[in-house]
Amino acid sequence: MALALIPQIICIRILSNFPEFVEQFYSNGVYPFISKLFRYVLGWMPFSFGDFIYALTIIYGLRWLYLNRKRLRLDTKNWLIDVLATLSIFYFVFHLFWGLNYYRLPLHKSLNLAHDYSTEQLITFTEKLIAKSNEIHSKVAKNDTLKVDLNYTKSEVFKMVPKGYDHLKTIFPHLEYHPKSIKKSLFSYPLTYMGFSGYLNPFTNEAQVDGLIPIYKFPTTSTHEIAHQLGYAAENEANFIGCMAAIKHDDIYIQYTGYTFGLRFCLNEIYRRDPDLYETMAETVNPGILKNYKEVRDFWELHQNPAEPLFKSFYNGFLKANKQSKGMQSYNYVVALLVNYFEKNSL
Repeated sequence: MALALIPQIICIRILSNFPEFVEQFYSNGVYPFISKLFRYVLGWMPFSFGDFIYALTIIYGLRWLYLNRKRLRLDTKNWLIDVLATLSIFYFVFHLFWGLNYYRLPLHKSLNLAHDYSTEQLITFTEKLIAKSNEIHSKVAKNDTLKVDLNYTKSEVFKMVPKGYDHLKTIFPHLEYHPKSIKKSLFSYPLTYMGFSGYLNPFTNEAQVDGLIPIYKFPTTSTHEIAHQLGYAAENEANFIGCMAAIKHDDIYIQYTGYTFGLRFCLNEIYRRDPDLYETMAETVNPGILKNYKEVRDFWELHQNPAEPLFKSFYNGFLKANKQSKGMQSYNYVVALLVNYFEKNSL
């Protein structure tokens, strides 16, 4: 079983070079059945079953290491075999249940979109997105200087966000989302200090959201994790799909979070290219929108700790090991999908 880890790694490396095959036979073949099965079995539970299993696994793992501490020195070979056999099982289950989606066809190819864009295209789209975001903000806020507060509980948001996918599937039929399985993480407190707002459990297919993040971020974090749940492992693609699901929602507050979610990525990209232009364009954004951004920024600054860069570095390496060469910077490539999609479609 331990030796099986080697051919598994070789097979994954080979499959990673055939995204069309993975797209057809796994991402659009086997995986939707796996995902729906887990959502039917576990989605009705009011708590995160996956987090519960994680907790038991950690406790059992620490107990095993403690009981076998002397064996590491006296019987190193068999100790390593036990560890590698366990890793072999996890590696197999991870890729079977979800991980192969890292190697599927890039979304821009599936949607027949360009994968790059010019600064002029970025500026034109950002100006339109600013106008749209300001328009939505003016409808939900009393004046343009006030941030938007969603008058929903976080549990209500969980019930609402799947409706965005009901509309999105009329454009992308493969994004049908039923049944739902999205929950607050039982590890929200440590998750916050690790610097993450949510994650998908690849072993139980439950979408997890940090229960402590501001309510303003709850809709788009939820739609982002649902996109992972539907088989889009790449962060830039999950951000694009999550943004679209919020924009297409009936509720104007959810729409607001979607438009301003996309706008933040575009403004960040403009700042990276031309800081002076960013300052000019930021002045045209309603101050209330900027206050929503500040609300989120203040939340993360309040929960910063010395260990956070280590967790981010680990996850960055994980992304790079799974065909996301830009690591966590790939989050910003959602801009390419947004710019090129809305160049062909109305905002």
